[in-house]
Amino acid sequence: MAELAKILIVDDNPKYLADALPMYGYEVSVATDGIQALKILSKSPDSINLVLLDVMMPNMNGWDTLKAIRSNEKTKTLPVIMITAVSEEQKIVSGLKIGADDYIVKPFVLPNLLARIEAVLRRSNWNKKEVKSVDISFTSDEPVEMLTQREKEVLSLVAKGASNHDIAEKLFLKEVTVKTHLNSIFKKLKVSNRTQAVLLGMQMNLINE
Repeated sequence: MAELAKILIVDDNPKYLADALPMYGYEVSVATDGIQALKILSKSPDSINLVLLDVMMPNMNGWDTLKAIRSNEKTKTLPVIMITAVSEEQKIVSGLKIGADDYIVKPFVLPNLLARIEAVLRRSNWNKKEVKSVDISFTSDEPVEMLTQREKEVLSLVAKGASNHDIAEKLFLKEVTVKTHLNSIFKKLKVSNRTQAVLLGMQMNLINE
């Protein structure tokens, strides 16, 4: 049986990725700040194959966490992808100089991040192993109801990792209205959570990048 790649998500709001990545065949650990991440890595550095590292976090930011990872003999070659809301080229270049293997700017589309994860893993020692792939399919004999244009807009923002509050501000809606739209999306697509809705939406080409 092929071994699963193990990813450490370092983010003070990790739920979206923590829910989504296991459905694509990855094992996930979570740290909500840099200090917690370094503790996890110090205890079992060989148990993690890749780190997804958010830049803006409490206690210790992503840049300082990356410096600590690269200065430790046991983790200095560990693949790291930076996740940042800061799109200034100079800061991105600085992150790459510190030792980031790649970066992605929020809000991101999940397939883009997945492609970057796969590329970085291929370049790392992980390419000596076989990555177990998981086929995520949502099949049903029952027809799926069509989403309204507004529901598609909501689902597209969910796919970018936006919270209900973010979606409400972006679409000039109340948060309770966003929740109503999400409940309708779940019912129409016959899913139970945001991650399943996004995955099925991608398969059905309902999500605009």
